[in-house]
Amino acid sequence: MNEIQLEKVEFEPGKSFKLFSPRLRNTFLWHYHPEFELVYVEADAGIRHVGSHISGYTQSDLVFIGSNIPHLNFDYRLRSDYHQVVVQLRENFLGTAIGLSPEFSGINQLFKKAGSGIAFHGETKAIVAEKLKQLQNLSSFQQLIELMAIFHILANSDETDILNEEELSIQFFLKDKIRMGAIYEYIDANYNLKPDVNVVANKVHLTTPAFCRYFKRQTNMTFTDFVNQYRIDMAKNLLMQDKNITETCYAVGFESLSYFNKLFNKIVGKNPSDFKKNWLSHPTKKN
Repeated sequence: MNEIQLEKVEFEPGKSFKLFSPRLRNTFLWHYHPEFELVYVEADAGIRHVGSHISGYTQSDLVFIGSNIPHLNFDYRLRSDYHQVVVQLRENFLGTAIGLSPEFSGINQLFKKAGSGIAFHGETKAIVAEKLKQLQNLSSFQQLIELMAIFHILANSDETDILNEEELSIQFFLKDKIRMGAIYEYIDANYNLKPDVNVVANKVHLTTPAFCRYFKRQTNMTFTDFVNQYRIDMAKNLLMQDKNITETCYAVGFESLSYFNKLFNKIVGKNPSDFKKNWLSHPTKKN
């Protein structure tokens, strides 16, 4: 089992940021790095896994991630073709200017909030997406100027979702990245089977009671609730690909269709049939 990886980000000489389009969809890359990261991805449906937050995204996702926050590659297990733009920024991207220049006060706050992970939606996501797509055609200096414009837009947007509670994020980010990475990888490999809390506890060298306390403290969820949340997010992805509801139920590990429907409604706020119908009728609507 691969543990969480510290990604070594290499920058071109004379550059304070890295712009690229990774393609890792067949790789479970649970990793972290000191650099800030802005990610935009276009795909039918994918998994957003930042810190202790797990949810699904549809059509596209725009997320800003702070330093050393564990996260999964956003193109993991994408079935159809996709487009991705990633910008990684040095920890001291703007040096002391970000804290001293009043013109940067909004961007400074944005970078601080990124410590919990921020997802953007609505018009903000649409505008920034177009700007990110055009970066590749610009010179390095023009890219830097455009990045500042992008961060200004993000800093002044209220179309945001904070992905981790501050108290949880501080605890999570500073403790046991490797242990949680091993737990998450076990869940990802076994969510459609029968994840055994005793097995995973043994893998991270804890007794089952100690593991349950540890896991609840780290994620604010029980192991069973977390697995079910993961299953439902996987189910959403399958439904958005027009899979049959019964087929989806069993594909993600549920043995009872009635229980699947009940749990799906509880977590998502609508039953699988309505969710699928709504998505297929309005695929650009935020879910």
